[in-house]
Amino acid sequence: MTILEDARAVLAETPVCDACLGRCFAERSFGLSNAERGRALRTAVALADDEPYEEPEEPCWVCEGASGRFDEFADLVVDAVADASFDTYQVGTQAPPLVEENEAMLRDLAGLAEDAGEPFKSECNREVGKRVGDRTGTEVDFGRPDVLAVIDVEAETVDVTVNSAFVYGRYRKLERGIPQTKWPCSDCNGSGTLVDSPCPHCDGTGFLYPESVEQLTAPPVVDAMGGTEASFHGAGREDIDALMLGTGRPFVIEVAEPQDRHPDADALADAINDFADGKAEVEGVAVAGYEMVERVKELDARKRYRADVEFDAPVGDDDLRDAIDELDGATIEQETPNRVDHRRAHLVRERDVYDITADREDDTHATVEIEGEGGLYIKELVSSDDGRTNPSLAGLLGVGAVVTALDVVAVAGETEAFEDTEHLP
Repeated sequence: MTILEDARAVLAETPVCDACLGRCFAERSFGLSNAERGRALRTAVALADDEPYEEPEEPCWVCEGASGRFDEFADLVVDAVADASFDTYQVGTQAPPLVEENEAMLRDLAGLAEDAGEPFKSECNREVGKRVGDRTGTEVDFGRPDVLAVIDVEAETVDVTVNSAFVYGRYRKLERGIPQTKWPCSDCNGSGTLVDSPCPHCDGTGFLYPESVEQLTAPPVVDAMGGTEASFHGAGREDIDALMLGTGRPFVIEVAEPQDRHPDADALADAINDFADGKAEVEGVAVAGYEMVERVKELDARKRYRADVEFDAPVGDDDLRDAIDELDGATIEQETPNRVDHRRAHLVRERDVYDITADREDDTHATVEIEGEGGLYIKELVSSDDGRTNPSLAGLLGVGAVVTALDVVAVAGETEAFEDTEHLP
């Protein structure tokens, strides 16, 4: 059948509005709305049949008039998002079940394919979306928009979801004994109470440690962006008793329901550093996109450490030098360390040592610098962890060795991964 024959079959099921007629042929031609397409087909049929042109009757039994209300729906959306801060948006539609049933019935009665054209909700998304963009000066985003507005056509309501905003930076941790993220108490599950009394394990705080990098950096970001809460994402993490120095570790703070997506980055960095009060500091702060979270979490960067090492027996210069030479460039096999085996899967991992040097202070003390592949356990590389790490400094020397202080002095690779501006709008 020709398109005019198909159009005649649809028009035979009158009353059908121009939009519902045009929607049956939405895949034909471009640059037309479905209402324009339907009017053109109605006109072409009248000309081809040499019949008087007749305006569509009302109300249309298919959409029950909803196709003529896109301006009203756009007004509802604009009002619903008026208090939200956003640069990008997406409109969704919850179509009345009866309209969806009527559309299927029309195609069946007219002998059209079940998937001919497009459904009403797709047209509503597009037509209302265009109007919302024009009225708000924002851009549609079909991936992860700042706001998602879903219209319930039947109820004439709009449900708005405000997606998170993101701030990227690099942090240095300047005091030991501070974890990267909040550490809820395992005894009270973070509630701070047991049987209506303060939890003795955490002194009623709900946390095993009173502060974390997250708690030292996130509150000023939430305040600046007017959000409700925040989540902290780091590019790996250092041990609680380790410092994070050098250029710092990349992180992203995710802020829920932000009222301001564009805080001044320099002012924000100053606010974070003032709030952290010398226990941590940040630099390179910038507003980022959602993609940065995955980039940070997936980064498996090489890291450089400085470790103070104590031996349980005297170690000579030559022996230490020989052991360091053995480890330099070596591939290390590490079982999941005893100290984290209770919370991580038991695996055997291979990690490379890229560079290692040692400066012996006396017979039983040395400072060791190690640059290794991401995921290399440094304390176990020194101690052997009861033979679970091989080779190890302790194993090669044949004496016990323990790290008494550990600093992360560089997280290498973040320049290549993060210094482009694609994800830092």
